[in-house]
Amino acid sequence: MNYDSVKLTSEDYTALITISRPSALNALNSAVLAELDSALGEVRANAGCRAVIITGDGEKAFVAGADIGEMRELNPETATAFAQRGQAVFRAIEELPIPVIAAVNGYALGGGCELALACDIRIASENARFAQPETGLGIITGFGGSVRLPAIVGHARAAYLILTGKQVGAADALSIGLVSEVTPRESLMARAREIAAELASRSPVALARAKQVMVTCSKAYEREALEFGKCFETGDPKEGMSAFLERRKPSYAR
Repeated sequence: MNYDSVKLTSEDYTALITISRPSALNALNSAVLAELDSALGEVRANAGCRAVIITGDGEKAFVAGADIGEMRELNPETATAFAQRGQAVFRAIEELPIPVIAAVNGYALGGGCELALACDIRIASENARFAQPETGLGIITGFGGSVRLPAIVGHARAAYLILTGKQVGAADALSIGLVSEVTPRESLMARAREIAAELASRSPVALARAKQVMVTCSKAYEREALEFGKCFETGDPKEGMSAFLERRKPSYAR
């Protein structure tokens, strides 16, 4: 199937999913999430697929975040639904019975970082940057970041990153366990394919069952989506996102 903002190709037992909105640094909006969900459905239906690589189009960004222009117009109800939609797609990645590798090329911010967190293995190019900057926009993580990031890097590091919105480079991401490997930018996809080939040589039954027992079974995702929506009961998201789009500092009511 052809998509507008998602590319899906397959070679040597490996599916490659590329988020392709380079003009928007591959930002996630509702349409992209729908296309990503459909692509994942195709992968799940392909019995010959043994591994998946997810990456972003271009050298600047894996996914620079959720589409702020779209989010700025949300209200509490639509914001909760948007978060639930993103969570469902990312849970579909987490629950695929085959391993998923995030090949992070450039910025992985907000929803982009959460997309990488939903994958089983994360490798990064040397120019990769990670952050959960939502609090600077008057919101919180909405696509599972508050659940997955503490599980991956530990509560203390996750709290620091989520509350401050601090960006970390590839080397720091490696040191805290956010990624497993860092490669030169020009070697990223080749290394991702090497890992995919190694995974494809292993027992698909064992891989599927190993993934199944590692999936987080928690109502924490529901709580995150509800709290994300509640942020929009205040004026902070509108101010934070308008300030971002207008390239100024936000002024929050005190």
